[in-house]
Amino acid sequence: MAKRIGDIPEYDRPREKLLRNGAAVLSDQELLAVLLGKGTSGVDVMTLAAKLAKVIDAKGLAVRADDLRAFDGVGDAKATLILAALEFARRRIKPEGAKIQTPADLLPHVRHYADRKQEHFLCATINGANEILNIRVVTIGLIDQTPVHPREVFAEAVSDRASAIIVAHNHPAGSLQPSTADIEITQKIKNAGLTLGIELLDHIIFNRQSYYSFLEDGKL
Repeated sequence: MAKRIGDIPEYDRPREKLLRNGAAVLSDQELLAVLLGKGTSGVDVMTLAAKLAKVIDAKGLAVRADDLRAFDGVGDAKATLILAALEFARRRIKPEGAKIQTPADLLPHVRHYADRKQEHFLCATINGANEILNIRVVTIGLIDQTPVHPREVFAEAVSDRASAIIVAHNHPAGSLQPSTADIEITQKIKNAGLTLGIELLDHIIFNRQSYYSFLEDGKL
């Protein structure tokens, strides 16, 4: 269960932490809590931020006001503030349109998932100019496994009219070496991509310190 803002010592609350240590130390949930400012009488701001983070993970840059307003405690003001912040950052950091020279160039755009306690399986859709179209969370799994099916991976890739994809997932604990399940799903995704005409460029496993690339290891 998400920790309520009232349970957090005042000095360690998101806004105070940001002022003291900078935005980079905050989790995604904490950053959203700062944007939201406060919750409502029935919805704590940290609880609301955790729910919204899941939607934004799933939708990526395609998130819309209606996706956010579906939650109690989010009206026009909060929805537009979040969307404006995302667009402001996108125009400067530009994950959409960022050029991928090597698949590992994706890492700066997904590294913030390294702190998640569960595995997050991500799919980055790539156009014919090797530019990122979008990055989405496909599935969220247990501590050490993320069940995923190729149809879930390619659903949005087809919608984006992508020519290629890069998949990635975080390893919350343990070795970065791929498991048998990782190897099997990589092959399934590659084969499905051949059928659809959407190339799998790489499968990257990462944590905060390092990463493993199927492509660089010659396994793709």
